[in-house]
Amino acid sequence: MAPNATVMQAVEQLNYRVTVGDVAVKAGLDVNIAQRELLNLASEAGGHLQVAESGDIAYLFPKNFRDILRDKYLRLQLQEWWGKIWRILFYLIRISFGLVLIASLMIIFISIFLILSSSSKDQKSGVNFWFFSSSWIDDIFWLFYWNNDPNYRQKRQTKSPDERGELNFLEAVFSFLFGDGNPNFDLEKRRWKEIAKVIRNHQGAVTSEQIAPYLDNLGKGYALEYEEYMLPVLAKFDGRPEVSPQGQIIYHFSELQTTAKKNQSQEISPYLREYPWRFSEANSGQILLATGLGMINFVGALVLGNLFTKAATLGKLNLLGGFLGFVQGIYPILLIYGIGFLTIPLIRYFWIQWRNSKIEAKNNERKLRAEVLEKPNAILQKKLNYARKFTSEKVIEEGDLAYTSEKDLIEQEIEQSAKIDAELERKLNQSS
Repeated sequence: MAPNATVMQAVEQLNYRVTVGDVAVKAGLDVNIAQRELLNLASEAGGHLQVAESGDIAYLFPKNFRDILRDKYLRLQLQEWWGKIWRILFYLIRISFGLVLIASLMIIFISIFLILSSSSKDQKSGVNFWFFSSSWIDDIFWLFYWNNDPNYRQKRQTKSPDERGELNFLEAVFSFLFGDGNPNFDLEKRRWKEIAKVIRNHQGAVTSEQIAPYLDNLGKGYALEYEEYMLPVLAKFDGRPEVSPQGQIIYHFSELQTTAKKNQSQEISPYLREYPWRFSEANSGQILLATGLGMINFVGALVLGNLFTKAATLGKLNLLGGFLGFVQGIYPILLIYGIGFLTIPLIRYFWIQWRNSKIEAKNNERKLRAEVLEKPNAILQKKLNYARKFTSEKVIEEGDLAYTSEKDLIEQEIEQSAKIDAELERKLNQSS
């Protein structure tokens, strides 16, 4: 089984020495999944187990473990190759809609000009000369490529809207038509990472009120009263409920109390915030230009259709051969494209307004839950105090190790024996 990419990234970010709890917090993974994937990665990449005298386990990985895996797995090599190819293909797909708009405009207006000029053979020659010799084509391509960056930002989706660079015009056309994807595509990952940080910051013991600002659908009635919404959190991070003498419930996560190094309190948002959808990441000038060209394209398609109708009425339709015959054949496609270019963004605009109102309502609901913690009432304060009784943090230091798979077992037994002898000698010296 190929190692989990998220776990590999977490191991690198944590400096190659981790516990299950460290990875679960960093990657926002289920504790059981983190345990399984760490074991798999250690097995495949030559990682080492470090067992503390308390029985807790840390994992140590070589810093070149990706090279080890890459050499070992052809599948990883193929995935990397396809990732590079897909980035290029996706960029071509994005800019293709802008190119189609340019092509549609050119086809429509060249066809209109040829039809209007078809009464004179000399005029036709003049049109052909103008079409092939004029610099107007260069001007159009300068207009659409003036802002073009050939190196498409490959990690655009992983960045926040404020971090993303400006689009070139061809990308802006795609953005105008279809937007730029779901800004909350990683919402679940962010949710679990924030919850794990809350638990780790409170040293493994929390109340439901501390987790609620990061959850949705808390339920009603019985389910809300008995905090059933905490069950997925318990399952994901291997927690268990603890009941106070007053019948209040707190939640204890022992796995997240163990770490390979001393942790500083991590900064987190007081509640999970969903990002609103944006109509487009294109700037206002690009949107205005795309809208204007879309309208010109649509009006031009209507004019061209009218000219084809008149040609049919005058019995000249059969004379429109060659290029004009081809355009006549694809005219329905040109008209549908012109209509769709304007109606798709319009429909999307109203859909985004509706969607953002839902997102704002959910954000406000989570914010209200977070405000409860700012001035807790007497009942909540008792719960918070009881939760502190279960707080703890176990740090597996190098000196705590009873066994590590880095070294031969006999060598470690000799070292442990030497430690015991040294400790006994120290105590004897103190007593004497």
